[in-house]
Amino acid sequence: MAKSLTGMYAALMTALSENGEFDAERQVALTERVLNQGLAGLYVGGSSGESGLLDAATLLEQQEVVAGVAKGRPDVLIAHVGMPSLADSIRLARQAASLGYDALSALPPHSYPFTDAEILGYYRDLASATDLPLIVYEIPIRTGRPLPLPLLKDLLDLPNVAGIKFTSTDLFKLSMLRRARPDRIYYFGFDEIFAGAAALGCDGGIGTTYNLMGKLYVALFNALKNGDLARAQELQDISQRFVEILVQTGVLPGMKSAFRILGLDVGPTRAPMALQVTDHEARLAPFLALPEVAPWLA
Repeated sequence: MAKSLTGMYAALMTALSENGEFDAERQVALTERVLNQGLAGLYVGGSSGESGLLDAATLLEQQEVVAGVAKGRPDVLIAHVGMPSLADSIRLARQAASLGYDALSALPPHSYPFTDAEILGYYRDLASATDLPLIVYEIPIRTGRPLPLPLLKDLLDLPNVAGIKFTSTDLFKLSMLRRARPDRIYYFGFDEIFAGAAALGCDGGIGTTYNLMGKLYVALFNALKNGDLARAQELQDISQRFVEILVQTGVLPGMKSAFRILGLDVGPTRAPMALQVTDHEARLAPFLALPEVAPWLA
């Protein structure tokens, strides 16, 4: 029986050695820590995992390591397989299927200014490469342009496409898409405003800061489902304060700094990505120690 794909997912980060190479031992430790937060599962190999700076061979290795950690657990594994080359995307997709992943996802092709028809063709070929459900993706900050609503509808109509990860602040567009295709799954990708999308009916979220605060986001989602707006606002405020600091430090470098402060070294980010400030620990540590924050940390 297929697992339910709804709920809250950490966009799993990638653990690296000090020289910037994939570190399987650190990845195991990180994956175990993230899994022990009560999330629905993991979104593996996406932007939060620095996939834009990694080659296909590294992402294939990471898929295998994470599958090994999650084996026998109820957690859902979604493999992000979006690469500049369709051939690499299909290679990643087929290995994920062989490893027992539950679903696939992929950024739209964005290395060049692709046409709507080319984007539709990419997803059609990827969706047909395996029997796994595919989560398509709207993320203008990565692709350089919003995908038009008619194209998003066409993408959701493709065979094997189960839903969309919507990482855009255009919540009106999200609502129109949900009304047009109500039987699909909708995930929201901006951690700091998740409550707004959830209030409009999203089925879950996929986020970077869930790696560290997964329990908080599960509680936030549950508060909204239970109609406890005051609790949801309280939790979203904590999330926003954290993201505000991460924007200053650099989001992924700051997340890795936060993990180090809390006792888990997952390595640096891969160059050229780097910390934006020298006092990152001084900015992060006091926040992480706050009494209203500490209970939510992984």
